[in-house]
Amino acid sequence: MFIQKLIERLGSDKVSQNETELFRHSHDESFHKAVEPDVVCFPESREDVETIMDIAREFKIPVTAFGAGSGLEGQVIPIQKGISINFENMNNVVNFSPEDLMITVQPGITRLQLNKLVNRHGLMFPIDPGADATIGGMVATNASGTTAVRYGSTRDQLLDLEVVLANGTVIHTGSHAKKSSSGYHLTGLFAGSEGTLGIITEITLRLHGIPEHTVAARCTFETPEACAEAAKTILLSGIPVMRMELVDAESISTVNAYGGYCLPVSHSLFFEFAGTLAGVEEEVRLAEQLMRELGCGNWDVASGSKERAELWKARHEMAYAYQHIKGMANTGADVCVPISRLPELVVYARELIDASGLTGGVLGHVGDGNFHTIVLYDPNVAGEQEKAEYTNEALAIRAIEVGGTCTGEHGVGLGKRKFQEMEHGTAVGIMKQMKQLLDPEGLLNPGKIFFAD
Repeated sequence: MFIQKLIERLGSDKVSQNETELFRHSHDESFHKAVEPDVVCFPESREDVETIMDIAREFKIPVTAFGAGSGLEGQVIPIQKGISINFENMNNVVNFSPEDLMITVQPGITRLQLNKLVNRHGLMFPIDPGADATIGGMVATNASGTTAVRYGSTRDQLLDLEVVLANGTVIHTGSHAKKSSSGYHLTGLFAGSEGTLGIITEITLRLHGIPEHTVAARCTFETPEACAEAAKTILLSGIPVMRMELVDAESISTVNAYGGYCLPVSHSLFFEFAGTLAGVEEEVRLAEQLMRELGCGNWDVASGSKERAELWKARHEMAYAYQHIKGMANTGADVCVPISRLPELVVYARELIDASGLTGGVLGHVGDGNFHTIVLYDPNVAGEQEKAEYTNEALAIRAIEVGGTCTGEHGVGLGKRKFQEMEHGTAVGIMKQMKQLLDPEGLLNPGKIFFAD
């Protein structure tokens, strides 16, 4: 009945029960169990989203927003079926003001589409999670990535959100001013809410100037702990790196085999420096001096755009290199900890993987204390998945114990719900009250972030 109502009010071209579409919207890139929605809607405007929510309220149907499906914690899986909203037809630029370093877009535009447009004006949207995620999905999970050490996360780039609430009310959470001390910070509340509090239909972003000069570099150390200590040294020195990534030897070996690279098979740090020519040259010189004093090997600098692209292509392919090993499934953690605790947590992560007897790697954006593990397991071998998941759980618990978080960028979704009480304590009760206030009937992406009461 509700599907017919959707077709009548939206039009048959915006509503699909095609088997291929239902399957596409049943999963993301995580290992969590797929669940097909009852129907997929393809809105083209905020008014279409309002219509979908009207019908969802009338028939008490769950609604789950879907971006590119590149998430890693099951946020887009419609575990109670219902309506999946795909925003691929809401991918337009609403307003672009280069002189204000600002752009307003619909949620379905991807970060590469956005940068293709703004780069022509000497501007960039700096957040780089690796995948070509939609901007709406990046807001929903508060995505970050390799450039977070300089620019922060998606939340730090937001000026305003247009949101359709569960009751049909449309709100704006901010303004076009660069800062404000007026009222509660609603923009920050909806960023990272994973579609559980409202449906985002417009996003106003900060933009940044493209640096004049960029240089990439790489060096190696004998242990992951030495890499982490070196990363901490760079941060304490005040060098404003653009990117700083740790990749352990196991991951280097895996990506070499996957992509035909010839990177030295050792625990490695990848750097990117950006700014004025003179400033970057001095930063690279100082970084090299510091790294050599700490005993690094294989210091290599890539200043040409082609060389830099090749270096970072290898880094971005690390996860895919593991995922494409035939017959194996994978899982992983993405904790974030205070910089001072980073070395011990990196060592602990490597010890957990080794103790499991499984294949895996440690890599991540160590410039802001965030790193990942990837652990492979054979789904046909009894006990291997449990061992892999244990490494995630043990690492998340240790991260929380040292003052960190169970997820630095992937979000909570389904996989990190069990850690919320431990990490947030009584504040989880406040979160549930916010959910009840904004979505009293529990229609918006139910079962995500925390378990339903």
